[in-house]
Amino acid sequence: MNIEFSGKTVIVTGAAHGFGRAIAQAFASRGARVHVCDINEAGLAQTVALCGQSTVAHALDVGDRSAVQATVAKIEAADGAVDILVNNAGGVCGQVGQPIEDISERDWQTIFDVNLSGAFFMTQAVAPIMKKHKFGRVINISSGAGLGVSLTGIQAYASAKAGQIGLTRQLAHELGPWNITVNNVAPGFVLSNPTTERQWRAMGADGQKSLLDSIALKRLGKPDDIANMVLFFASNHAQWISGQVISVDGGK
Repeated sequence: MNIEFSGKTVIVTGAAHGFGRAIAQAFASRGARVHVCDINEAGLAQTVALCGQSTVAHALDVGDRSAVQATVAKIEAADGAVDILVNNAGGVCGQVGQPIEDISERDWQTIFDVNLSGAFFMTQAVAPIMKKHKFGRVINISSGAGLGVSLTGIQAYASAKAGQIGLTRQLAHELGPWNITVNNVAPGFVLSNPTTERQWRAMGADGQKSLLDSIALKRLGKPDDIANMVLFFASNHAQWISGQVISVDGGK
């Protein structure tokens, strides 16, 4: 398959490292104009350096609706359209698993703000632009935690990712009449950022072996494995695919 995106404008959230960086690099190397968003400005600068001059950084908290609206308006003013949105921002926000009775309202809400509200706010902001051009591709990055049980033990993370999968299906039906597809990639365990590296070390040798034994291919994936699935969903090869969730997890 010859997948390229010359002339397309792409937004990737959570692009300061890991999946987001790999996704941004993949689009940039295929001719897209890429707008990368994150709260981590130093990481964004590194992403831009790796992607090249076709990439623009935006410091953005996706859980802040007003900031999202302002950033997307700025991107539309500069490029005239937003063709592809990748809602990758997410994570556990520095939290660890705790008993349900110990979870504060703030702990719960913080994870929902970035993992679910952020995807909603970003899609809400780009939808009118995509409708105007009668074209759009929205790809949400969830997790195997949204389809089963989270290895993190964090209730809010599992719930927010499951909610994002439900949002994907609902928006696919709402936005489909405007030739906008909405799909979801559910990664398995990938060593992609400091959080997952800490989780891997905390498992110890026995836990690591148990995780690898549960994967059909008996190995961990790489950020590029996730980026490749995103490229397919964004490409013309997937123009009649919408509302779908694809697990990229080595086989479970």
